Amino acid sequence: MSEPDSSSSSSQAAADLMDEELESEEGKSRKDGSPTPSLSGFASLRAVMRIKHKYQAMKKRRQEMALGPGPPGSLAGAPGRTSPKIFTFDGATPSTFPAFSCVPQKKKKKRKKRVLFPNDVGRKAVPKPERSRATYCLYLLFVIVFVQVYNAIENLDDHVLRYDLEGLERTLRREVFGQQGAVEGLLSHLKDYLSTYVHNKPLVVSVHGPSGVGKSHLGRLLAGHFRSVVGDTLVLQYYVLHHCPQEADAAQCARNLSTLISGIVERAEEEEKIPLFIFDEAEHMHVEILDMLRQLVASKQCNEYLNAIYLFLSNLGHSHITKHLLQNSSSISVAMTASGRHANLLKELTPVLRNVLEKLHPLWTEADILPLSLLEKSHVMECFLDEMTREGFYPDHTNIERLAGEIEYHTVVAGREYSQTGCKQVVAKVNLL
Repeated sequence: MSEPDSSSSSSQAAADLMDEELESEEGKSRKDGSPTPSLSGFASLRAVMRIKHKYQAMKKRRQEMALGPGPPGSLAGAPGRTSPKIFTFDGATPSTFPAFSCVPQKKKKKRKKRVLFPNDVGRKAVPKPERSRATYCLYLLFVIVFVQVYNAIENLDDHVLRYDLEGLERTLRREVFGQQGAVEGLLSHLKDYLSTYVHNKPLVVSVHGPSGVGKSHLGRLLAGHFRSVVGDTLVLQYYVLHHCPQEADAAQCARNLSTLISGIVERAEEEEKIPLFIFDEAEHMHVEILDMLRQLVASKQCNEYLNAIYLFLSNLGHSHITKHLLQNSSSISVAMTASGRHANLLKELTPVLRNVLEKLHPLWTEADILPLSLLEKSHVMECFLDEMTREGFYPDHTNIERLAGEIEYHTVVAGREYSQTGCKQVVAKVNLL
């Protein structure tokens, strides 16, 4: 039997039961003597009851169909209840799934523990450090100072490069013989002074040495180099015996020299350059000229007078230099360099020379003392070689040694021969060839 037939039969049975119950109730009521209700009212009541029972039956049947076939004692035609089959791995063995036996299982990532805060206070945020505005100002100050220092260093390099001290050093090492230590000392003074334009005092260097050791030659080389760098108008070579031979004219010479120096200094200040003043044969300078020069080199002058270089060349104290070299030649090591020998000479002779010069005039209290040593025979031979090359003669070593042997020397001390006249007679002997 199909599902619609079973549903109709069940509903018909329920309706017959309702009719029987209603009839029994009518009989009872009739026995009791109650008035018989109308036939139309009973018909409507029966219809309502049928509809209700039919709805309940259909609802119940639908619920049973959803649950599956019921147990053996259930009504015929009602779908049986079945429990869903649940798939589990309880009965599975490792041999059942051989393909997955060697596959490593992924490890679960451990969650980081949350930071717990006290319940009474609640969660607290980490306070952010407050930066002061003064920190940025400090950084800005550092940048400004760095830029200023870097700019100053660049300006110093530019100022030194203007005077080409490297070219001057090559010239002096090539042209000046036997005075390498003194040349290094002079270049050191020039580098320190010319590295900046603002000074608190002028540079005053006093070069001393016996006759023929190269003082005048050194002055000529410096004058030629500075003329090529700063111009002819900012370099002055003053020869006392030529510009002021008479002592009676010393006062007038001093005034004229002061006016000349003032004009050069003012012109150099306008051009932002440092002038050079060379005074050769300073041992013949008059007192009036020395007094005037001392006033110019004093540190209390105006700014333009502080930016100048004064070079004094003289043979003052030459006897002390000669005596010291002849007495201490045996203690001078042959392996000692030229700078080392000059440093030793400067250390021992500077106090003696300063004491002698300050007694002559207080001008030398403002000067840096630079002594020149005696020339040895090898240095004299270099002078002959250079002069013969200039004059166009063939530089025969035998001829040079013969000419150098005609020069007078001091007594040989520790295998050293010091010339009495230096290279002063070299030019005259070459001209006789």
